[in-house]
Amino acid sequence: MKILLLTDINSAHSRKWAKGLTDRGIRVGIFSISSPTEDWYTPFSIEVFIPVKFKPGVFSSGIFYKIKYLKLVHNLRKVIRAFNPDILHAHYASSYGLLAALSGFHPLVTSVWGSDVYDFPKESILHKALLKFNLKQSDQVLSTSKVMASETSHYTKKDILVTPFGINTSEFRPEPDTGNIKQDLVIGTIKTLEKKYGVAYLLRAFSILFHKHPDIPLKLLIVGTGSLQKELINLAVTLGIAGVTEFTGAVPFAEVVRYHNRLDIYVAVSIDPSESFGVAILEASACGKPVVVSNIGGLPEVVIDGKTGIVVPVKDAEKTAAALEKLLFDPGLRQSMGKKGRSHVQENYEWNDCVQQMITVYEDLTSK
Repeated sequence: MKILLLTDINSAHSRKWAKGLTDRGIRVGIFSISSPTEDWYTPFSIEVFIPVKFKPGVFSSGIFYKIKYLKLVHNLRKVIRAFNPDILHAHYASSYGLLAALSGFHPLVTSVWGSDVYDFPKESILHKALLKFNLKQSDQVLSTSKVMASETSHYTKKDILVTPFGINTSEFRPEPDTGNIKQDLVIGTIKTLEKKYGVAYLLRAFSILFHKHPDIPLKLLIVGTGSLQKELINLAVTLGIAGVTEFTGAVPFAEVVRYHNRLDIYVAVSIDPSESFGVAILEASACGKPVVVSNIGGLPEVVIDGKTGIVVPVKDAEKTAAALEKLLFDPGLRQSMGKKGRSHVQENYEWNDCVQQMITVYEDLTSK
C-alpha cells in the first residue's frame, strides 16, 4: 500500500505517523509546503515532495493566502501521477485539505487538527464554506478526539472517526528507581509557550503554593519555547519565583521523556478549545506521573478525573493551586494516579494499536 501524506514535514506528529506507517511496511510519501529543517525521512525511505518555497505567512488563515494554494494544485497532481498512491491523506482541513480537495484524487482522507475547525470557519462565511467544501470532497474524515469530532460535525454530515494519537509506552515509561533520594518536588509542563496553552496560569498557581508553603522544596520546570518565553520569564520574576523556576527553551524530541521523568506532577492548563488532544498529557501518564489539566477541548478526554489526574476549571490559578496542593501532600495519591495513568495509556492509547487503527481505515477505503 502507498500513502501520500499532505502535511507539514516538520510537524512532530506528522513525522511520527509517517514513521509508524513505514514500520508497518507501508510506502509513504510526503507532500509539504514547508521545506524540511532536518533530514529525518531518508533512513525510513520516505519520499518527500517540496513543490515551492512560500514566503512567511503562507499558513495564515487569510483567504488571499489560501488562493496561493491554487497554484500548487498542478504540482500536487504531478506528484500524484508520479507517486501513484492508493490513498491521499491530508492533515489539516483548511490548508492541505484544500489542496487535496482540488486535486480530484480519491480515496481522500482528511484529518482535522484543531484550529482548522475551531477558528478558521468562524472568520467569515467564505472561510466556513471553504471548510465545508474540503470536508465534502473527503471520503473519510478523522479526528483525534471526540470533542473535536463533535465540532467538525457542524460542517459535514459525514461520519467522523476518532483516531487518537498514540503513545509508545516502551519509550515513554518511568525511569528505574536508582535508590537516590529526591530532594525537590518538581511541578511543570512541556508545551509551546504560546497564549493558548495557558502557561501563565501555571506560573500563578505555582506562585500561590510557593509562597503558602515556603518550607517545601518546590521547583517549577517549563520545557519548550515560543513567542511568550520572555514574557513568562518576566512574570516569574514579578511573582517572586524566578529563583525556583527553570526555563529550558527548546529541547529535542528524544529528550522529552527525560524531562517528563524529572517531574513529580505534570500540568496542562490550556485556555483554548482548539487544544483538541493532550499528547503531552498522555506522555506524562505513560511515565507514571499524575496530571492536572484544564477542562477544555480534548484534554479531559485523556484523563480520568480523580483516578489518573485532576481536572480543574479554565483560567483558574486558585483551583489549579488547590489541585497541586492536594497532590503535594499525598505522595500515595501521586503514585496511585501515576500507575493508573500508565495503565490507562496502555489500554487505550498504545501507539501500535493506534497505527493499526489508521491502517484499518486505509484498508477499508481501498477495499471499496
